[in-house]
Amino acid sequence: MKRRFLASVLTILFALVLTTGVLAQSYSFGVPKEVVHVYWNADGTMSLDYTLVFANNSGAHAIDFVDMGMPNSSFDINTASADVDGSVVSVSRSDYQGSGSGFAVVLENKQIPAGQTGTVHVYVGQVRNVIYDDSDDNSYASGVFSPTWFGSEYVTGSTDLTVVYHLPPGVLPEEPKFHVPSSSWPGPQEPETGLDSSGRVMYTWRAANANAHTQYKFGASFPKTYIPEEAIVAPPVVPAFRFDLDNFMSCACPGFFFLLFFGMPVLAAIGNRNRKLKYLPPKISVEGHGIKRGLSAVEAAILMETPLDKVMTMILFGVIKKDAAKVVSKDPLQLDITKPIPEKLHTYEKEFLEAFEENKPLVRRNKLQTMTINLVKSVGQKMRGFSRKETVDYYKKLNERAWAQVEAADTPEVKSQRFEEALEWTMLDKDYDERTRRTFTGPIFMPIWWHHYDPGYRPSAPSTGGGMPAMTSTTGKVPGGASIPGSAFAASVVGGVQNMSSKVLGDIRGFTGTVTEKTNPVPKSSGSSYRSSGGSSGCACACACAGCACACAGGGR
Repeated sequence: MKRRFLASVLTILFALVLTTGVLAQSYSFGVPKEVVHVYWNADGTMSLDYTLVFANNSGAHAIDFVDMGMPNSSFDINTASADVDGSVVSVSRSDYQGSGSGFAVVLENKQIPAGQTGTVHVYVGQVRNVIYDDSDDNSYASGVFSPTWFGSEYVTGSTDLTVVYHLPPGVLPEEPKFHVPSSSWPGPQEPETGLDSSGRVMYTWRAANANAHTQYKFGASFPKTYIPEEAIVAPPVVPAFRFDLDNFMSCACPGFFFLLFFGMPVLAAIGNRNRKLKYLPPKISVEGHGIKRGLSAVEAAILMETPLDKVMTMILFGVIKKDAAKVVSKDPLQLDITKPIPEKLHTYEKEFLEAFEENKPLVRRNKLQTMTINLVKSVGQKMRGFSRKETVDYYKKLNERAWAQVEAADTPEVKSQRFEEALEWTMLDKDYDERTRRTFTGPIFMPIWWHHYDPGYRPSAPSTGGGMPAMTSTTGKVPGGASIPGSAFAASVVGGVQNMSSKVLGDIRGFTGTVTEKTNPVPKSSGSSYRSSGGSSGCACACACAGCACACAGGGR
């Protein structure tokens, strides 16, 4: 009996030792940081440069292999290389255990033990068959890439992930179009833009709260002329579609069909409407250094993406104050333009007046759109090397100072004069009309040029309290004889903006959308399967319902 009991105890202990050994062999690691540079080359191939920081968890198996998924099987393993903390290690197709195409980094004597951190750097010089026709513009080529990812059962924690696109040499900053990243991407949809050390256009996406077990897709389109025609992969006649019935049945997503046929179109329409109002090109958002001083109020308004009907009204005030034009009719809006046109006008003011020399509304509208496009591009040129964020903050403070001077004035005459001097700057305030009503609870003395903007008023004798003349109405004297209520003045300006929108520009969304198409084109969708050339070390998840959690793992280690 004693020997039987001892044998049983030894068996149990032996089993426990084996179990502990098996548990100790499990892979468990974090990827706190990952940077991927994607080079779209002049010959139509792709080069990849990965830097991955691995933090192996305590008690886990040493990291001895790293599976690197590739966009397809058309990669040249002879151009692949790797190092761990600066020490060269080998790469191997045969040791790859991930799904799809790829290779393994063999860490050999540079394994990362449990509880320690190591940096793995991988470079692949040539991947072919990665560029496709852009499905929305046959003059453009398209490429979509997905960084390699790992099995969710192995990865812990979040990843500070950066993906940098280097577009083909020669592509101009205004030519390419970025694609909206996949919906799982937690970072900004619009990339930062700039030029790399070789002068190539860069798109940079970054999210500090990403992870290393999710597939993220990024894409861009650029003119075909920058790569050989034969490098563009012809799409299949019928795009491949893999359907897993069991997976579909297990999804059981409530409301899927309602979302598909009703919700998605509505959300897409709302997003598209809002996107058309974002006319500022993303390249201006690239952070430079310092503040760009010397912008006019109109140029600052463009930098802040002020609604274009308000920008047009600011320009109208500018040309009237400079005696370059006067309003002869508000409905329809007609200008009497001074001849010759004064020399000290901004280019956009001259183009504004040239547009109003046209009698045909459609021709005038088209010229105003061209003027706006040129203005946006001009602001972009002036902002090169400067920080948009710092510059916007600077002009917001200038706007606040202008209002502070108005609000601090002791008398209606001085308050009116301060307001007239900084009129365009005060209009940068999003709450301009309400703030004007709050500030001018009493009378306001009208500027001497106001009758050139509002034909319903004409100058009367100067007031005795200041240098600004009073105004009288064509229908009778303004109550009080020297001023009008500030709220009426604000209403006149707001009415001018509304008139500019409805009578001159037409549908403001349509007008702005046309400008946006030229200055900040709507991103291309990356949803078409035949356009995707994303690399992955994961399976091709074929979950057929929106929002499903597909059991889709990446590389096994």
